[in-house]
Amino acid sequence: MPELPDITVYIEALGRVALGHRLERVRVASPFLVRTFDPPLTAIEGTRVVSVERLGKRIVLGFEDDLFVVLHLMIAGRLRWRKPGATLARRVGLMALDFAAGSLILTEASKKKRASLHVVSGREALAAHDPGGLDVLTCDLGAFGDVVRRENHTLKRTLTDPRVLDGIGNAYSDEILHRARLSPVRWTDRLTDEEIARLFVAARATLEEWTSRLRAEVGDGFPDKVTAFREGMAVHGRYGQPCPACDAPVQRIVRADNEVNYCPTCQTGGKLLADRSLSRLLRGDWPRTVEELEQLKRARRGGGPAGP
Repeated sequence: MPELPDITVYIEALGRVALGHRLERVRVASPFLVRTFDPPLTAIEGTRVVSVERLGKRIVLGFEDDLFVVLHLMIAGRLRWRKPGATLARRVGLMALDFAAGSLILTEASKKKRASLHVVSGREALAAHDPGGLDVLTCDLGAFGDVVRRENHTLKRTLTDPRVLDGIGNAYSDEILHRARLSPVRWTDRLTDEEIARLFVAARATLEEWTSRLRAEVGDGFPDKVTAFREGMAVHGRYGQPCPACDAPVQRIVRADNEVNYCPTCQTGGKLLADRSLSRLLRGDWPRTVEELEQLKRARRGGGPAGP
């Protein structure tokens, strides 16, 4: 799912191509996309884009007459800027906003159509779509600590909860926790003041660094390669690869469609966190350390004894 750095770069690009321009036509290919009917989506046709904003992980296009289009890309939704009147691709093309200079295309490369669009009238109606999470880039350490400790959950859950923190998802939470040298399953009520400060610094640095990197990558163009897996990430999407800080193999926890990546040496004191899929593979022989895990893997491949 596009997160704060990706959404920020999208918004800057949309400002370049759409801000101040009149929308000529709306084309919708998927009946599942539009979740509201009053005002109708056609109400924005013929009006100019007057603002482009971020609301958590949502992109908001403001139009004349106090109308707002709220786009939630979810996991597989992406925006493309194409030539005027560009054809919507079969299966993945959901919608096009046609301007004189080009067409903004919304695609979703997934059978599960989760992306959504809402049309609302007025700032009060727009505010109802705000999850209410704290913006790490604008808050101070005190406010950050208060909101992180407000409820007792694991750090991974807290970082990715849009009601707690704004715009952080699965990918950048992995990177933040690795930079902060904190376990993803550490309970928030057990964090020391020093750990809260470390997490705060890591969160700001990670989001700022990746926003700058993506901004430089896009330049004056439009972001066409938005992905959760980036070259240069420390742990996210790098299961089994060496940690850039200590060379230990990156480990993971798999839960349904989600995957948590972490370095046991840097984040959990060398301890392996229980993973359901690997636990089934190894049955009751869950290893305590990376070394024990590697020994078990070798033994099950017939490559040597399981013990020292």
